[in-house]
Amino acid sequence: MLGKLLDSAAEKRDAILDGNTNAVRLVDGAGDGVPGFALESYASKWMAMTPGGEIAGDVKDWLKAGGKSVYWKRLDKHQKESPVHLYGAEAVPPQDAVETDCGGTPQPQSFLIRENGLAFEVSFQSGYSQGIFLDQRLNRAEVMRRMAGGGKLLNLFSYTGGFSVAGATGGGETTTLDLSAVYLEWAKRNFRHNAMDDAAHYFCKGDAFHWLKRFAKQGRKFDGIVIDPPTFSRDEKGKVFLVERDFGELAELAGKVLAKGGWMLCCTNFRGIPEKDFMRMIAMPNMEPAAMPEDFPEEPYLKSVWVG
Repeated sequence: MLGKLLDSAAEKRDAILDGNTNAVRLVDGAGDGVPGFALESYASKWMAMTPGGEIAGDVKDWLKAGGKSVYWKRLDKHQKESPVHLYGAEAVPPQDAVETDCGGTPQPQSFLIRENGLAFEVSFQSGYSQGIFLDQRLNRAEVMRRMAGGGKLLNLFSYTGGFSVAGATGGGETTTLDLSAVYLEWAKRNFRHNAMDDAAHYFCKGDAFHWLKRFAKQGRKFDGIVIDPPTFSRDEKGKVFLVERDFGELAELAGKVLAKGGWMLCCTNFRGIPEKDFMRMIAMPNMEPAAMPEDFPEEPYLKSVWVG
């Protein structure tokens, strides 16, 4: 019975998986009738996720029978461990990297996935996060659409630059900002994986609050701004950022560098804030919430609000 549920969930994603997209959430917990278990596929390499403990024996049997490279990540916000390899070959750069890689070479133990026709570098050996958040697939596509024809995009808390790549593909000039030099270099590689010159765009290392104030003093304006921070972070000086406390100030500062007629995308995956409260924090006119992708039916934990 459980095997049938898992098969059914995976089959539902066939409509998403095609030549343009090969990364998707195959199983989303209770939303697919399998509470406490999620499974994502990255170019046919599987990442199983559970909130702790072990994977149930019958689920393990199903995973092993799939014949894929399978990793397991224990979801624990306090102890963020790297995924563990369970079955199949380990995830390494594909032999057809020349065909899928348009100018950049993935780091050792990394490989490329495709989303909406774009290539992104992913690693199962890079720590708790793999290099891309699949729940933002629709938002990245919308950023690409909104930047069609050009404009300036500011991507705060950029991680590996997924929104920046989408915006640049649409035709925008992008500014990619993150606290981590490692992730900024990863973002540059993602540009090169899509045959784009990262030198034609801007990359800023540091605190978002600092840079927003600096941009405002310089009189810089952006046609689009993406704000997708972690729920908690600490900068190099020890200053702590908490979404539930600080997002309102962040949105206010971003509004000061938003060009007339521009738009903002405000996101949080913090489950402790209901969508209506999140929108109150943003407190701007012309706000419209966006739904999560269809392969995430369990819980609408990701709040996405388009402004302008």
